[in-house]
Amino acid sequence: MGNVPRLDEIGRLVGDPSRAAILAALMDGRAWTGRELAHFAHVSASTASSHLQQLVGGELLSVVAQGRNRYYRIASPYVASALESLMALAPSHAPRHPSERRIANDMAAARFCYDHLAGKLGVRLTDALVARGAVAFSEGAGTLTDNGLAFFEKLGISLEPLRRIRRPMCRPCLDWSERRPHLAGITGSALGHAALERGWVVRKRNSRALSVTSRGAKALKGIFGIDVVPASEE
Repeated sequence: MGNVPRLDEIGRLVGDPSRAAILAALMDGRAWTGRELAHFAHVSASTASSHLQQLVGGELLSVVAQGRNRYYRIASPYVASALESLMALAPSHAPRHPSERRIANDMAAARFCYDHLAGKLGVRLTDALVARGAVAFSEGAGTLTDNGLAFFEKLGISLEPLRRIRRPMCRPCLDWSERRPHLAGITGSALGHAALERGWVVRKRNSRALSVTSRGAKALKGIFGIDVVPASEE
């Protein structure tokens, strides 16, 4: 008999509150040091180190040594997809502290889900792409149409060279705050990175949340037909 996946092991790894906090922090797609993750999870550096060793051993995280630091990140897009799906299943709760409510509202408005745009902004962008026939979703799968390929090429986002990567070109990812799909896969990643590189969005400090800039608001309106209030006018 072949090997059977141990779901109980995955459940044990993600079920601890401190490890869950570490994984949530890393869902912004960046690599963090152990000290940074300890601060985020509100645990000591030694406790965070123990949690990180377990997450690396369970192949949920990868680690790279650079100089004196060790940087941790989500091991793969497939791990990130699984974590986002678990977040969508998790029961929601209303934050009590004003700062927690602000962070929660910021995250719901716009954030990175590993390497693609999520939250209300990500869902609205996805709806706009579906409406114009650039992408199509069916039974949990996604398709980048010829119209979509031409649309992204016109935006200066070349997807053709990325087809060789062993990763879905286009797929829906269930958004945990909107409970509707946003765009993931190579296409979603390319759009997310373009938005960041072109200054349409900027990262909020110590958070996965994003702010839409004035430049971004103009681009989103002109290209996608989406009205978004830029951060300076909130």
